[in-house]
Amino acid sequence: MAKKLRVGILGATGMVGQQYISLLEGHPWFEVTYVAASPQSAGKTYMEAVAGRWHMQKDIPQNVMSLKVSPIDDIVQAKKQCDFVFSALDTPVAKEWEEKYAAAGLPVVSNASTHRHTPDVPMVIPEVNPHHLEMVPGQQKGRGWKEGFIVVKPNCSIQSYMLPLALLHRRYGLRSVVVTTMQSISGAGHPGVASYDIMDNVIPYIRGEERKSEYEPQKILGTIKGDKFAYDESFAISAHCNRVPTIDGHMACVSFSCAKKPSREEIISLWKSFRGVPQDLKLPYAPEKPIIYREEENRPQTRLDRDTDKGMAVTLGRLREDPVLQWKFVGLSHNTIRGAAGGGILIAELLKAKKYL
Repeated sequence: MAKKLRVGILGATGMVGQQYISLLEGHPWFEVTYVAASPQSAGKTYMEAVAGRWHMQKDIPQNVMSLKVSPIDDIVQAKKQCDFVFSALDTPVAKEWEEKYAAAGLPVVSNASTHRHTPDVPMVIPEVNPHHLEMVPGQQKGRGWKEGFIVVKPNCSIQSYMLPLALLHRRYGLRSVVVTTMQSISGAGHPGVASYDIMDNVIPYIRGEERKSEYEPQKILGTIKGDKFAYDESFAISAHCNRVPTIDGHMACVSFSCAKKPSREEIISLWKSFRGVPQDLKLPYAPEKPIIYREEENRPQTRLDRDTDKGMAVTLGRLREDPVLQWKFVGLSHNTIRGAAGGGILIAELLKAKKYL
């Protein structure tokens, strides 16, 4: 058996950090050996640091319980204990520390939004734009980083529709998209939205989400031009983002038009036949079928479909003609797995398969 890569988690005690630790238990390629968090947690064992606030359904993995939590600034210790890091840091501190870790020679796979629009940083959905990882050597050269680099995953709110739209764009030329998201409370972290505010309620505003939903897809579907990414502005997205009282799972109602209108049969065939990253890479966290199309008129449903294929598949349904644009459908993805830690793990697996790790 090949030796596992040693993994560090920055922001390890938060919701996304906990999800990374839970999902990485027993991973065939990666093993958590380093955890870093705020000064309040530093110096404690991981079990002590999350006592009373471990939010995952599984218990803390045995190999992580006794790990000593390091302060975020102990990069020297990180270099000794891990080969790369996942960043689950809050956005206000992510920019500084992700860059410092990368400059010190540690690759960073980030969930934070800080570097999503940094010109030389790939923002990757492995099934959509794996070729954007070709920017990594240029990023290292341009910044003088010998071994470190930063790769980010996009916002959780776009995961339920980005893949099906990307396939349509490359075949038929996407032009206009109107999307309304219904985003679960776990997307706000913990403690997140107050129970009094969200119960029996829908909140039609999530700070920054609509701009992310409209702008990030243009980078993901863009191209590498020299030492930066060129955005694809041939299409436009109008987004409405709502917080709803579900625990996990982001749903989106999407209407779209293309330069060349496809038929319903062509669209469903395109989605159903897609297999994602090349099978020969054998990425452990890649879903067998990245897109699941349900024929029932009342699917997808959050509770029934969010956990499909390890929580990594996107479930679609209700494709029908749109009287304003051309077509409309409903998409669903698991926001803390596909949209957060699971998506980050899949990026790291792709990086390893492509020999960047």
